Amino acid sequence: MSNDIRIRKGLNINLKGAAEKVVSEAPRVKTFALKPTDFHSVTPKMVVKEGEKVKAGDVIFYSKYSEKIKFVTPVSGTLSEVRRGAKRKILEVVIEADSQDVYREFGVKNPAQMSAEEVKAFLLESGCWPFIRQRPYDIIADPEDTPKSIFISAYASAPLAADIEFTLQGREEDFQAGIDAISKLTTGKTHLSVAKGSSSFLTGVKGVELHKVSGPHPAGNVGVQIHHIDPVNAGEHVWVISPEDVAIIGTLLRTGKFDATRTVALAGTEVDKPQYYRVKIGSSVRALVDRSDSIDIRIISGDVLTGDKITVDGFIGFYDNTVTVIPEGNDYRMFGWLPFKDNNIPSMHHTSLSWLFPNKKYTVNTNLNGEERALVVTGEMEKVMPMDIYPMQLLKACMASNIEKMENLGIYEVAPEDFALVDYACTSKIEAQDIIRQGLDLMIKEVG
Repeated sequence: MSNDIRIRKGLNINLKGAAEKVVSEAPRVKTFALKPTDFHSVTPKMVVKEGEKVKAGDVIFYSKYSEKIKFVTPVSGTLSEVRRGAKRKILEVVIEADSQDVYREFGVKNPAQMSAEEVKAFLLESGCWPFIRQRPYDIIADPEDTPKSIFISAYASAPLAADIEFTLQGREEDFQAGIDAISKLTTGKTHLSVAKGSSSFLTGVKGVELHKVSGPHPAGNVGVQIHHIDPVNAGEHVWVISPEDVAIIGTLLRTGKFDATRTVALAGTEVDKPQYYRVKIGSSVRALVDRSDSIDIRIISGDVLTGDKITVDGFIGFYDNTVTVIPEGNDYRMFGWLPFKDNNIPSMHHTSLSWLFPNKKYTVNTNLNGEERALVVTGEMEKVMPMDIYPMQLLKACMASNIEKMENLGIYEVAPEDFALVDYACTSKIEAQDIIRQGLDLMIKEVG
């Protein structure tokens, strides 16, 4: 039996360039990287020095503030470079890969015979713990905590996002093994959300409470699902993990090897053949995109609303299963400020005619089509926020660093991705995701 969740507020942005449901093996690239910037609030302490050999699954660095949380290499090879930024901040740990991976052996485990502490110790030792993140704060979960519940969202509603049910095809046993293990980490329920009407194997997974979700984006965001199923209050913790990472944990349990293979969607209008590829976590994006005219395109690790800009020499993010390539937007429309100028820009406002064609798909670029302004139109943000919070007031509280108001307005329930549509909808171009991230960082510092 499942529970239905229907989301009414939100907005689907229909874009051209969706990945065709065909899977290919990506060419083996020479370089892979772990990016500490993918792990918010983690300060890395290196274990391996430049020039040292590593096996897939060997520890590369650990968290300065929690030595238990380890980060391992997805491939075997040689640590070729530690790239640093301002104040010697580590930006990328680059591994020059062998032609074929050699794995560190962790031993085959049966999750049915493991206690919660044994599962936790195994995930920490194998480097799988960073897959688990917590609400509040949207950071790696604290292994000293016990969450009241665990959430897994297998419904991706973001523009051009990878179809999770498709990426998990053939991994049924791995997924179930992963569920059997992580469900022991909570005294509450493990919640699994799928799209309403789904007929995949996910609807028959054991050990979870199934939820069927429908509605526009951000219905697929795990934060929206938590809000409607088991809201987070002050002092409580909820853990979240992506479905493919559950399968990676299951593979580790069944084989004893850390196989960091993901099925990644290569999407966007600047891709000749949008489709799915099997790649390792942290792979160079050149495995998927190799263009000499990269100045005219924007490569995004992730979806167009929440992803990070990378170069053609960059690396796929640790948590990302989509690479999106769209036009850079170096050209501008003459008299683009005029209403009804054309119908080539999707918009939730009636200044564009796109609202008359709800099913039309669009080619978009990175132009903002406006500039940041101090005045904010009342009521815009609420139209795309399917949570019982006041988004504009919460943003103001974050900008004012008013912790008491932030708590009262729901800061514990949100993550930056929940405000991605607010970024898109706001005519004043307010960087809502960045403001929420700064507010969460303030809460971590002052409240903990």
